[in-house]
Amino acid sequence: MTGFAGKWADLPDYIIGITREIWEDRGIETLNRYYAPDIPVRSPMGVSRGNQGVIAATMATCHEFPDRQLYAEDVIWSQHADDGYLSSHRLLTTATHTQDGQFGPATGRQWTVRVIADCAVRGDQIHDEWLVRDYGGMVRQMGLEPRAFAAQLIHDEGGPDHAGRPFLPEHDVDGGYHGRGNDNPWGARYAESLNRVMAKDFNHIIADYDRAVIGEYAGAQTAIGRDAVCRFWLGLRSAFPDADFRIHHQIGMDGGMLSPRAAVRWSLDGTHSGWGAFGRPTGARVHVFGISHAEFGPWGLRREYAFFDEIAIWKQILLQTGDS
Repeated sequence: MTGFAGKWADLPDYIIGITREIWEDRGIETLNRYYAPDIPVRSPMGVSRGNQGVIAATMATCHEFPDRQLYAEDVIWSQHADDGYLSSHRLLTTATHTQDGQFGPATGRQWTVRVIADCAVRGDQIHDEWLVRDYGGMVRQMGLEPRAFAAQLIHDEGGPDHAGRPFLPEHDVDGGYHGRGNDNPWGARYAESLNRVMAKDFNHIIADYDRAVIGEYAGAQTAIGRDAVCRFWLGLRSAFPDADFRIHHQIGMDGGMLSPRAAVRWSLDGTHSGWGAFGRPTGARVHVFGISHAEFGPWGLRREYAFFDEIAIWKQILLQTGDS
């Protein structure tokens, strides 16, 4: 594998290996080597710059959830002409709230959520990142309600005039990765599926998804069957009916003893102008930052993983409506 230390067999081995070193092995200082000094990390909650912020956030999470485990479910990746790579790493992560921290006094509650991290890698170092964790799923399993949690977050950050602003496209910075993925047909097929669903063609789910499809979605939701999958996507789209849908990156892969699969990073940008997953319409401008994975089988799309940050969406709405 070009540009990597000899101890890594391939890109998935590198991504899974450094994740274990950083988290389970508590090698937090290795972020000084594995993350570029000025790396931009984008999440639905905003953009941070530099590996020192990543180190601080990692320590805070390890303190509040000391038994946290990160289980690699998949690494979907592509290689680019400059010998760089883009990995889309899906993790199932578990933890127990045993210490005081961002989520308040320790509760002993456990949670299980998924995270997808898109990382641009060159020369044994990550230099650009897009990260979506199922923040809403964490909040719900902690016994809290996403809208109320977002309101409390605004209060804790000093009120609407001082609270941190969630990610918007105009806040983005250039981290050096300009690829769009690859031209594998499975990535193209999933991108087309998302385009059709976001164009309100929900019948496409009935026609193209496996009847026994299982979806794992934002809010720690599991949907079984086409009707349940349709309800998830309809709830999101109907909340933002005028939003522009864009695909920013797509990768397809097949082989390696796994189902054909795809990773797509996407966004919705528009107004909260409809009844849907976010309640009464407010007219607030909202940017939905999403990453999805899909697996295909002989009867269509058989597994789907789609995540965005409910808390970041509620925070955008509440900051504009003054209801926090």
